[in-house]
Amino acid sequence: MTKQLALFPKARRIARPSANASHSGRFTDLDPDKLRGGYYTSGDVAAWLCAWAIRSAADRVLEPSCGDGAFLAAAAARFAELGLRGPEIADRLTGIEILAAEAERARHRLRPELGLRGQDVVRTADFFGWWQESEQPAFDVVVGNPPFIRYQTFPEPHRSRAMAIMGGLGLSPNRLTNIWVPFVVAAAASLRPGGRMALVLPAELLQVTYASQLRSFLTDRFARIDIVACNELFFERAEQEVVLLLADGALAEASEANSCRVTLTEAATVAEVIRQEPSALLGAAQPKTIRHDSEKWLKYFLTEREIAFMRELREAEITTAMATHASVDVGVVTGKNEFFVLTSEQVEELGLVGYTTPLVSRSVQLKGSRLGKADWQALAAAGDRVHLLHITADQAGQLTETLRRYIRSGEAKNYHKGYKCSIRTPWYTVPAVWSPDGFVFRQIYDFPRIVLNTSGATSTDTIHRLSCKTAKPERVIANTYTWLTAASAEIEGRSYGGGVLELEPTEAERLLMPAKLNGAMPLAEADRLIRAGRLSDVLEENARIVLMGHMGLSAADCGLLRDIWTKMRDRRMARRRSSRGTAAQDGGA
Repeated sequence: MTKQLALFPKARRIARPSANASHSGRFTDLDPDKLRGGYYTSGDVAAWLCAWAIRSAADRVLEPSCGDGAFLAAAAARFAELGLRGPEIADRLTGIEILAAEAERARHRLRPELGLRGQDVVRTADFFGWWQESEQPAFDVVVGNPPFIRYQTFPEPHRSRAMAIMGGLGLSPNRLTNIWVPFVVAAAASLRPGGRMALVLPAELLQVTYASQLRSFLTDRFARIDIVACNELFFERAEQEVVLLLADGALAEASEANSCRVTLTEAATVAEVIRQEPSALLGAAQPKTIRHDSEKWLKYFLTEREIAFMRELREAEITTAMATHASVDVGVVTGKNEFFVLTSEQVEELGLVGYTTPLVSRSVQLKGSRLGKADWQALAAAGDRVHLLHITADQAGQLTETLRRYIRSGEAKNYHKGYKCSIRTPWYTVPAVWSPDGFVFRQIYDFPRIVLNTSGATSTDTIHRLSCKTAKPERVIANTYTWLTAASAEIEGRSYGGGVLELEPTEAERLLMPAKLNGAMPLAEADRLIRAGRLSDVLEENARIVLMGHMGLSAADCGLLRDIWTKMRDRRMARRRSSRGTAAQDGGA
């Protein structure tokens, strides 16, 4: 039997699977336990979920990616509680597992309860192929823990089958869609009217854009959805936050007019969840008013009053999205920073003077709210990698011998065969090199800091680039140092197990700002205070000047914004502390 080393299986950061990767998500760059699929759901958690989902001895149960059979064993035990015995239980269970070895472990695990009938329960098959060939809906309950694998690394023909199922059910997957999404979609479509689904899912369900269609799909198909979040990390080396999704009352037909009741319950530990009866835990949950749009479910960690307040601000005339005042773009994608991002010493030694442009390569290099020429020169003098090899089109036709020698050294290391480099002609010319008005942190520890750029530098894609539209960059950026922008960042972004908030360009452009850019604390003063560790003083002063003075918010409104920001920030940062220092720390205010 697979050793149970943690409470949830396959909850991990994105990694590349091996060539024979399957639904069980085996990965080549993980520790040995993950390589052999050693992280499976504990019996206690599986039992808790099955106790909620299986309510009748007549229920038919599906586990779409059963691994070594933890959920099937818990379901069998639940049926035994309801009075069934071996052959009767076997008739109620169906488990699908693509890996033959894992399927055999699941069969072995079921033998104490089901005897040889365990052979009939577990089928070695691709779930999506099996689903397409089966008559659906056929089940009353779906339980399990689908794999978390990137679209690009999910092998064919399984991926095409999965995407075809989603398309047939009215969804439009893209190349960002993680493979757990079609598992959930097909599982939901397997349920008879009134059916239930209890799944362990990545917290991406609540926050990523590619799951927005799934959120609407689920609320259109179920009478009630309960989400249980545990704000702890379950694996020392895997930083994927997970949630429990409990969807009840499957509808015969999906309907946008469906009035789905959604709740979100949070616990400090999983032990706090499983020591309570499911009905008691969920019965105390407060329903949230959902919206069938792109609104993320991260917002549901807030109270109903806080949710309503943020919605009112989003729709108010005194606020606007950052996109009104500025556009946000990714930084320079080099394809191989080791080759293109250099120190001053390397530039001199390699004879590359005249072939580089100033660069910010890490957000930790941005100390305050401004980066000037003197700041960049100090970074260069300290030996930071702040030079980007930038060979222009004119220069590419007249390469010096020293530059040719350096290019050959890169080719000797096969840098030119990397994906980004291989699609460029010539491979050593980096596109889209320009100096922005400001830098936007992509990964955020505390505050979504935006930094004025007067250094002439560009940035790598670890940092986004800001171009202002409606006012001078200094004024635009000064007006982002508020609790308003901070609170909206926690809702619009996404966080992973390490507690770092991440903003993609489209998410950054949704951050709330004042509609009219009046005065704010001068950016030079804000820069001085932030470098001294006094960000809170900047936010307090801008609450007085911007939020109350220019926007007309009350002191109570400002306090509510501050509390929303700190609640959401502290929640994700608690996971960072629990990860024992494994989370990335680059990018804090």
